[in-house]
Amino acid sequence: MKFIGIDLSGPANHHDTVMTVFEPGETSLVFENILLEASDEIIVSTIMKLATEGEVAIGIDAPLSYQDGGGDRPQDKGLRQCMKEFGLSGSSVMPPTLTKMVYLTLRGVALTRRVLADPAASNIRIVEVHPGAAIGTRIGIENISHALHYKKELSSRQVVFEWFSTVGLDGIPAMVSENSHRIDACAAALAAWHWADPNKQPTWVWTETSPPHPFDVCC
Repeated sequence: MKFIGIDLSGPANHHDTVMTVFEPGETSLVFENILLEASDEIIVSTIMKLATEGEVAIGIDAPLSYQDGGGDRPQDKGLRQCMKEFGLSGSSVMPPTLTKMVYLTLRGVALTRRVLADPAASNIRIVEVHPGAAIGTRIGIENISHALHYKKELSSRQVVFEWFSTVGLDGIPAMVSENSHRIDACAAALAAWHWADPNKQPTWVWTETSPPHPFDVCC
């Protein structure tokens, strides 16, 4: 099984969209590829190529559904509470229909439905993830400040980058620490790994799926 992490990003679109691919090692995930400024076409074609070769687990940092009538989904409330319990800011979990989130939500919904409509979809598993929570709930209280500040501070990104190897993400190139979207794409793969691997367990997972909300959410 290959593991993919996608930081889908919002209005900046392709410029900030990053996709990482990892393959399983004996006890870790080994970095295989990173795609920068990834369009929907690049994302879909890469996923489908990998899916024709074997199973793929994909962690996507974007809302993959929305609440009918607007506002929070149940999974948003649960994730926000989990983050607060670990000393993280729950404000990064925003309602999918919030004005600044609408494009990201539309992109996530359209992309996942397009992927699952492909004949190779039987090899694909998708989970909605929150990379910041995946980092912050694992990195430890001594480094929690870096989980809070890595989006803006290079020094914190470098700490997170070095920490990745301690949780089983091997071979990540140094250029990943230059940009928070690259860090998030790696953390998205980490969350997908802990969700899909029966020998692992996510820190938090929402599994009450339904037709309006067809995907698990985890960190």
